[in-house]
Amino acid sequence: MALVTSKEMFEKAYAGGYAIGAFNVNNMEIVQGITEAAQELKSPVILQASAGARKYANPSYLKKLVEAAVIECPDIDIVMHLDHGPDFETCKSCVDNGFTSVMIDASSKPFEENIAITKEVVEYAHAHGVVVEAELGALAGIEDDVNVSEENSAYTRPEEVEEFVSRTGVDSLAIAIGTSHGAFKFKPGTDPQLRFDILDEIVKKIPNFPIVLHGASSVPQEYVKIINAHGGKLVDAIGVPEDQLRQAARSAVCKINIDSDLRLGFTAGIRETFEAKPELFDPRGYLKPARENVKAIVRHKIMDVLGSAGKM
Repeated sequence: MALVTSKEMFEKAYAGGYAIGAFNVNNMEIVQGITEAAQELKSPVILQASAGARKYANPSYLKKLVEAAVIECPDIDIVMHLDHGPDFETCKSCVDNGFTSVMIDASSKPFEENIAITKEVVEYAHAHGVVVEAELGALAGIEDDVNVSEENSAYTRPEEVEEFVSRTGVDSLAIAIGTSHGAFKFKPGTDPQLRFDILDEIVKKIPNFPIVLHGASSVPQEYVKIINAHGGKLVDAIGVPEDQLRQAARSAVCKINIDSDLRLGFTAGIRETFEAKPELFDPRGYLKPARENVKAIVRHKIMDVLGSAGKM
């Protein structure tokens, strides 16, 4: 199969009560781990590149890695998505480079400016057969170039979504209902709760419209413990409870972004291998277990959280 847009993916996900996993990619091993799991489980998948990934790996290398995955995984649909595009020029560059989906993140701008920037991206992307995600509200936390303090975060306002979607023509909308970027999402002793009341109000305003959750890693504690047991120092790393993500996937949420969980699994595999085999210096020896951890995490997410297994 060729790369596809997320339009039909989201239509099926909305009707079927599941979500598509959007996993951030940075190198070959992460791409392999994600797509091998998706291929085995017959699950559609979104591979997304952040600003940090594009700087690290070079957009052309990322594109070729994704193209290789399409060849190796012929039984599944794959979307190549720009995560948190900061401006029109970045989105245009990705559209021109063959991405099938882009996100324009002007959520830090005033409402009218957000609309204007998003509309400009939508017009260009749609003219080239590419779909667009935008954001209303502001998630706390840090992810590459996105850095929002807790005091500057804000829930999405349901009364704004209908006007925003109708005026921009955007294809999906990322909202803020309590998720957070990074591995340190919540303070110790807190009871993380997503604002499903806000989600419900948004659904009433824009029924049958695809909703996106950013910052939805669950920070699996088994990998945090492995990292810390082998020289790491991750203190109070807490994520979003998976039962709440599954609840979101059953409703209007059609895309759930996962990045930190993959980083944790990857790092745990490397640290554990280095301590067990201190004589090892062949990168293949420690990148293979790292890749296997990524694959295991993605399998779990597809089967137990997203509900997208067997949807091809």
